[in-house]
Amino acid sequence: MLNRHIILIVIGAGLWGTISWYVKQLSQFGFTSMEIVILRAWSTAIILVPFLLMTNRNQLKLKAWSDLKYFIGTGIFSIIFFNYCMFTAIELTTIPVATSLLYTAPAFVTILSWILFKEQLSLYKIIALFSTLIGTCLVAGIAGSSWQNIHITGILFGLGSGFGYALYSIFSKYALQKYSSLSVTTFTFIVAAVALIPFFPYQAKMHLLLDPAPFLLAIGLGFLPTALAYILYTYGLQFVEASKASILSTIEPVVATFIGIVVFTEPFSIIQFIGMLAIIGAVLIMQFSNKQQIRQGT
Repeated sequence: MLNRHIILIVIGAGLWGTISWYVKQLSQFGFTSMEIVILRAWSTAIILVPFLLMTNRNQLKLKAWSDLKYFIGTGIFSIIFFNYCMFTAIELTTIPVATSLLYTAPAFVTILSWILFKEQLSLYKIIALFSTLIGTCLVAGIAGSSWQNIHITGILFGLGSGFGYALYSIFSKYALQKYSSLSVTTFTFIVAAVALIPFFPYQAKMHLLLDPAPFLLAIGLGFLPTALAYILYTYGLQFVEASKASILSTIEPVVATFIGIVVFTEPFSIIQFIGMLAIIGAVLIMQFSNKQQIRQGT
């Protein structure tokens, strides 16, 4: 029988995989990628703040104003940047391609950690980096295709989403020394929401949110694949090894790919599927590498 905490992690990661559905639906109502990023940040902050006020108010206390620099990093340089890149990649390519490229993040984390934190580049990590590179080429359609058939801009935005997602791990590494993961997530979206206030075209688009359909989609984007997903994943993470949780989270691109192919009938070739498996395989290799280092005490 499956551990209920493992089930919560899988559900949380699976909910992350549904983000693309909301992006596609909101874009059909006329919202741009940046506007969808704003809607996600706003709705998530509006949901998470009352949740913590009701469950644990202490997690909403900033220990020092200087700590804002961590959340500026996670909220602006990571969340805003990676969401914008990911949503743009979804529009320019396909959901399976965009989501697979997002999962190049662990490779960027490995490289950045090697540069910033002097973490060792083990053989496993080097193999994982090559696996990510090969998988990216296959998913992007570089292998066996002419350059005319490749949407270079879409691929670059996809890789940008992976880099931005990686920055979340880097900035969080500092913030998690003083705050819980749920506090980090909440402060991140508060900072992102506040930073994005001036950038929403209120006169041109606010009337769209008076329509129940886009309004519910915006709330749904902030609740299901964001707030609820983070809450379930974070709760399950308290009782499951971080390495195992990361492995379980690879259900996200699988769900996103399923939505892209079945719901939106987007093309996804066998070669691209192999590429996605190579990227997911790289994530698993990196988690195995981290587990080995912990056992060896390095």
